[in-house]
Amino acid sequence: MDEVKFGEILLPGDEDTQSRREKTVRQKFWPTFRRAVRQIPFSRDVVAGFYCALDPKTPTKVRGVLLAALAYFVMPVDMIPDIFAVIGFSDDIAVLSAAFAMVRGHIRPGHYEAADRVLADRPEEAMKTI
Repeated sequence: MDEVKFGEILLPGDEDTQSRREKTVRQKFWPTFRRAVRQIPFSRDVVAGFYCALDPKTPTKVRGVLLAALAYFVMPVDMIPDIFAVIGFSDDIAVLSAAFAMVRGHIRPGHYEAADRVLADRPEEAMKTI
């Protein structure tokens, strides 16, 4: 991570990179999200972004940007370790904010509806919305 420049984090990457990131995000998103939910002021957007990134209808470059940001979010080692209260997720928040600013128009109402269902504790209904 030391040699990765902060601006390079959000590069969409090639197909193999996106596949690796998607696998990582699918495995680690929910445990990481549960730990961070109180520290992220835009949790609904994060979950909607997760669903947008996994939606096959989302354009490849948009999926790539979201998967890059979400992969950074779930990485155990990043610029500021997440074990530090309050500031631990500040770098993750910055990366996620930048990604959402880049792709905001691609996160559809269905992604937000899925996020609302999950955040309301109805995950089994979430995927039906997309």
